[in-house]
Amino acid sequence: MRTLLRLAPALVLAAPALAQVPIHHPSTSTPTAEADPVLAGLLAEAFGKHPDVQRAEATVRMDQERIPQAGVLPDPTLSLGLQNDGFNGLQIGKMETSFYSVAFTQPFPWPGKRGLRKEVAAAGVGVSEATRSRVQMSLEADVRRGYAALLLVRGQKELLVQQSVFLEQAERLALTRYEVGQGSQGDLLRAQLELTRLKQATWALEAEERATLAGLNRLRQHDPADPIPTTAALADLPEPAPLTPEQVEARSPELAGARASVRQTEKLLELAKLDRRPDFAVTAGIMPRGSLDPMWQVGVSISLPIYGRHKQQRAVAEHEHHRLGQGAEVESVRTLLRQRTEERAIQIETLRRTRDLYREGLLVQSEATFKAALAQYEAGRAPFLGALEALNGWVGDQGAYLQTLAQLQAQHIALGEAALGATPSITGGALASASLSAGAAAPTASKASAKAPGQAQDSGPAMSKM
Repeated sequence: MRTLLRLAPALVLAAPALAQVPIHHPSTSTPTAEADPVLAGLLAEAFGKHPDVQRAEATVRMDQERIPQAGVLPDPTLSLGLQNDGFNGLQIGKMETSFYSVAFTQPFPWPGKRGLRKEVAAAGVGVSEATRSRVQMSLEADVRRGYAALLLVRGQKELLVQQSVFLEQAERLALTRYEVGQGSQGDLLRAQLELTRLKQATWALEAEERATLAGLNRLRQHDPADPIPTTAALADLPEPAPLTPEQVEARSPELAGARASVRQTEKLLELAKLDRRPDFAVTAGIMPRGSLDPMWQVGVSISLPIYGRHKQQRAVAEHEHHRLGQGAEVESVRTLLRQRTEERAIQIETLRRTRDLYREGLLVQSEATFKAALAQYEAGRAPFLGALEALNGWVGDQGAYLQTLAQLQAQHIALGEAALGATPSITGGALASASLSAGAAAPTASKASAKAPGQAQDSGPAMSKM
């Protein structure tokens, strides 16, 4: 932005010609609530093609297949045998105690164990479903952040286009005045220098745009260089109503996953208690004896949990401790989620008020002050420094307004994502770097455009995704 500041003298003298250049004014109307078709298409492609979504979906289906397996009886055992008297030859049909044997054994768990095992498997599906929800919500948030970043960079490029018009006309005016002896060579050289710096800033923004496109194309599984045409501006993105803490908790995959883990552990605890009960096995068999009448047998076997003090009882204690720990984890996730929700709600309210202040007052007043200062300087009633400061304030307000819109989108996206970590920022670092490289003519403006009012870093520990 400082390229514009350095040309204030030339712009004042070129005021009649520059008055014909259109200046974009931010809309003061409420953005439409209709979904952007470009953004909707990006989200649809990402959900349909991203491998992380496919992997999470496959994991859910895999866990669902475990439910019917858990409720099935253990596989039966078929036993084949031969019993013979002596080693001088087969005595089947000759000796009563010589026979073939065919036996079938079917284990039967203690009543209730199979049902609990199915419930344990079902609770495991809840955990994998929470993981799938986190993958989907994070992917959607990444697409929305990338799209907002793309609109921010392209909005900054539009500002550079406006600057190029000012600079080219200022250069022509400076050249004309220099040729007739009314201007200095320094004004002409300064205009040419700022045009060269404008090229540098343009290249930096083009690189930023290409990097943003590559990130969005990765999310939708496209070639990194594939173009994404956009028609909307950053100010046109719809702003949803802030979610309440209860709504955020209902959306949180981490909280849902932690609660599903608690349910699973509770079922495992019940199953461990039942494991202190014996299991059964029923055996039925027949022993053919050749010419002699066949023999048959039926039997029941019972497992004896005689080591229950060191095995089953320890398993019960293990799951009780696990349940207590997971209950504490649920509370930890819930309180951290409440903290993040409160932080983001505060930021959203502050950014909304700041945005409205820009739209309804600051930008209008800043432009009016700039025009008045130009007119007074042209008439010789005000010093050049006053016009330069007015221009500095106008440029700084425009840049800070864009950053405010970007950070407001970032906070809304993070609130909808229900993430436990810090809120990622949406910034246009390339333009800021180019502006700083133009010199140190107006430190106040550089500070104003570097960080939007209301922007703050989230505090508190970040929790890993489940």
